[in-house]
Amino acid sequence: MIEDYAARIRRYAEIEITEVREDSAALKRLEFAPGATIVLLDAAGRAQTSAEFARWLERERARGAREIVFLCGGAEGFPESLRKQSTAKLSLSSLTMPHELARVVLAEQVYRAFAILAGHPYPR
Repeated sequence: MIEDYAARIRRYAEIEITEVREDSAALKRLEFAPGATIVLLDAAGRAQTSAEFARWLERERARGAREIVFLCGGAEGFPESLRKQSTAKLSLSSLTMPHELARVVLAEQVYRAFAILAGHPYPR
């Protein structure tokens, strides 16, 4: 499913999906482009409707955001270094879900946001 939504998103924007395990040394070396919007997926983050999320995405693009990075944390949450770099926290649900499902939910919502902004009938 993730690849299906990624292909749909590519009609509107570039997308890259990278999985970094929490215990990996790569997590500590994560670097982001200057000015990137870093969004932590966190149950304590801001809950939004799909329409609100689409408007947020539109505002980010309007302000010139070239890169939006969504990070899904592990059971222990995010390291402080990532929390300091983040610009937003988003809640996909107050429910706990496995990473694989959270990625699919996020990908679907990103696609839905682009569809809403384009006036595509998908979200109806």
